[in-house]
Amino acid sequence: MTAPRTPLSQLEQGIPFEQRHIGPDEGSRAKMLAQVGYGSLDELTAAAVPDVIKNADALDLPGARTEAEVLAELRELADRNQVLAPMIGLGYHGTFTPPVILRNVMENPAWYTAYTPYQPEISQGRLEALLNFQTMVADLTGLPTSGASLLDEGTAAAEAMALSRRVGKKKNGLFLVDADALPQTVAVIETRAEPTGVEVVVADLSQGIPAEIAGREINGVLIQYPGASGAVRDIKLLIDQAHELGAVVTVAADLLALTLLTSPGELGADIAVGTTQRFGVPMGFGGPHAGYMAVREQFARNLPGRLVGVSQDADGNKAYRLALQTREQHIRREKATSNICTAQVLLAVMAGMYAVYHGPDGLKGIAERTHRYADILAAGLRAGGVEIVNDAWFDTVTARVEGRAAQVVEAARDRGVNLRLVDADHVSAACDETTGRAQLEAVWAAFGVEGDVEALDGTAADGLPGGLLRTDVYLTHPVFHQHRSETAMLRYLRRLSDRDYALDRGMIPLGSCTMKLNATTEMEPVTWPEFGALHPFAPAEQAEGYLSLIRELEERLAEVTGYDKVSLQPNAGSQGELAGLLAVRGYHRANGDLDRTVCLIPSSAHGTNAASAVMAGMKVVVVKTADDGEIDVDDLRAKIEKHRDELSVLMITYPSTHGVFEEHVADICAQVHEAGGQVYVDGANLNALVGLAKPGHFGGDVSHLNLHKTFCIPHGGGGPGVGPVAVRSHLAPYLPNHPLQPAAGPETGVGPVSAAPFGSAGILPISWAYVRLMGGEGLKRATQVAVLAANYVAKRLEPHYPVLYTGPGGLVAHECIIDLRPLTKATGVTVDDVAKRLIDYGFHAPTMSFPVAGTLMIEPTESEDLAELDRFVEAMIAIRAEIEKVGSGEWPAEDNPLRNAPHTAGTLAGEWTHAYERETAVFPGGVSMPDKYWPPVRRIDQAFGDRNLVCSCPPLDAYDN
Repeated sequence: MTAPRTPLSQLEQGIPFEQRHIGPDEGSRAKMLAQVGYGSLDELTAAAVPDVIKNADALDLPGARTEAEVLAELRELADRNQVLAPMIGLGYHGTFTPPVILRNVMENPAWYTAYTPYQPEISQGRLEALLNFQTMVADLTGLPTSGASLLDEGTAAAEAMALSRRVGKKKNGLFLVDADALPQTVAVIETRAEPTGVEVVVADLSQGIPAEIAGREINGVLIQYPGASGAVRDIKLLIDQAHELGAVVTVAADLLALTLLTSPGELGADIAVGTTQRFGVPMGFGGPHAGYMAVREQFARNLPGRLVGVSQDADGNKAYRLALQTREQHIRREKATSNICTAQVLLAVMAGMYAVYHGPDGLKGIAERTHRYADILAAGLRAGGVEIVNDAWFDTVTARVEGRAAQVVEAARDRGVNLRLVDADHVSAACDETTGRAQLEAVWAAFGVEGDVEALDGTAADGLPGGLLRTDVYLTHPVFHQHRSETAMLRYLRRLSDRDYALDRGMIPLGSCTMKLNATTEMEPVTWPEFGALHPFAPAEQAEGYLSLIRELEERLAEVTGYDKVSLQPNAGSQGELAGLLAVRGYHRANGDLDRTVCLIPSSAHGTNAASAVMAGMKVVVVKTADDGEIDVDDLRAKIEKHRDELSVLMITYPSTHGVFEEHVADICAQVHEAGGQVYVDGANLNALVGLAKPGHFGGDVSHLNLHKTFCIPHGGGGPGVGPVAVRSHLAPYLPNHPLQPAAGPETGVGPVSAAPFGSAGILPISWAYVRLMGGEGLKRATQVAVLAANYVAKRLEPHYPVLYTGPGGLVAHECIIDLRPLTKATGVTVDDVAKRLIDYGFHAPTMSFPVAGTLMIEPTESEDLAELDRFVEAMIAIRAEIEKVGSGEWPAEDNPLRNAPHTAGTLAGEWTHAYERETAVFPGGVSMPDKYWPPVRRIDQAFGDRNLVCSCPPLDAYDN
């Protein structure tokens, strides 16, 4: 008898993507559920999630589609974008990503799925790459200390304003901004200044600081170099004047221009900021790109964000690490100097490798070519009777065409080129690495003139002033000279990636970080030129596909969270926090409640919460955490009553930072609302809620989301990230907006929190694709399996390690905290020892000592299959047995595999004097010899690194190449 045939309609569907994203299959889930004690996913989550917050209805989202169908949809959206030659400028330029970098960094999961290098022993590759980036920035800016990247140029300039206030002599003085600064930078500075009471004055500084301003107290000055108009001017006298007035001077500089122009450091600047986008990073409709900041040596320990330095490991070998202040929010909280918790590591690596690949001569050649095109363009316009506004330029030429600027811009657009419409009388054209002769001819034709590139090449005057030409050498370190051939570059990139641990090797069970699958289908469209090569200030009609994708993603995120409106502009979770708090502030001020400035924050909250609140002009009041890890309701009630008339907002994380579904969350929200306050629900733990509960329905007024956690944007070794802000309708008028793109936000908005209108738009196709691939039911199931995986790990580890906090039914949410403090007290084995020993077993450690010192917070996510979960659990059980040997005295407290972990291949060479076997050191139970991950260094001395801060490439002999 013939077996029944599968219907064609079913065959056409193939294997649902959900089965690719979710690790445990049906059989594995059944085993895990049995371990936890429940019969189904629905039964488990019904017990774990409090009834008061549960969704009443299924998510109203389009049904799941196959990978092929989603790629076809994205192709249709991409085809609706028009990519014209990008000659708008304003800090965004066409660039050519060397294919060896595109394929082996941007498209390589060994680089893009790595986590922030807080475990430096297994992050040496990307730390070296970041050190290259820092050296590149320090050399080109002429300032000795550079950070490991910031979010973009606009926010870097705002951070410079804050830094000036911290280190400057005139603490309460105004911040003076060059009128020729990038308009988006000015707007971001103004957004960030207003809540903290900093006065920003924008003035024409081309002839120095005007007398009426010079007579006032000035804290800091920001100068654009070259200016937004393209003007290149000698700013040395302006810097000297500012210093005489006691001001700290920041120069926002174009790094490519600095290969030809005298550096800001040599001109006397204290701080330099900018973007590295044009160093091989696609524009991506505005991001992500690596901003930069470099400072004088005396300001090094005040830098915001991250700084890579050099320390040494247990054998005295040089080793890289993040330096002392890089997680200061978690320590200093409301006293933190910045809320920056992330960087743009993947993009910084690309930019740094662009410099490694091209070297100083190659970069200078690109700059000279770009500049020559600008010279020829200007000469052709002048020959045709068009007035050029500036006497000197690098890549941008501004022309005066009274009353017909719009006509010229339109004519250029018809010829495939986007120019910048400055005003009714002025047009700017910016040349870049991708500019060719055809673009110059199109621009000339748009102005109504003719030009001959060949003829003008020999006669065009040089637009760079001779007195400003750079004479010092830069990028002298061997790394910028050794990798000219593609073979050498390919092997260098491979060598560095082999020193790291990323998701392509194994599980990264970091609590609060949600290191889940970043599917290739989701990633692929990011590099399509229709998404990657679009300028953020291109006319809206050229970005129809992008804008449709953005609107759809906003709407779907609103549906998932239960809010009414979403802004995708914040390009990191910290910026989403700030945007959400600024919306709350705007709402209260619009209602006349100017005294509502108190922000209540639980003591267990993520450190950026407090830092963001201070940046939003709020006063932080800490609420106690009860012994069970939940908010101390009595203390909260007392704080609400005490600050009733000045209460602005309560910030909570849900599920709690301790990984628990708090049953009284709705009551907490109601108490705050009754007192006139708002509720901010931090979205860091949204992976436990999608499809099960909506923050906007159980009491939240505003949340930020982490698309680099819940919605599959990869962590990139510590960035990029996207931190959208979602609000209920009454806060929607106070979302971010943007001066150069009306569609980016409401007219009544608080201003931009990122330089680009839609933030890191270039990676939004990833999250759009994830939601489209999964559909509402798939998203819910992913959440349920994440909760199952966390409870499975907790139940299996519970006999060996105490699980610190649980909720209803003894269950956790999507993560669990295991308590090592009793073991440390009994045996001396620390949380650091366990984390480093996990490296020997082939794992990245869970989150250490957050939110509770001496603990490990484990988040397995839904994407890890049962075999990997069991491998991790068995490693932890084996480590528990090792701890017992230390406690019993079988292994000495100061000489055991935990205290000496991690063990490198080098530890096997030579005489072995330890109290345990070599095999125990490097091949503990269950570790496969062929698949062994070998850490490149032993345990790093953090204290040594803090005392001996080094932040640029050390001599070549400091590390093994």
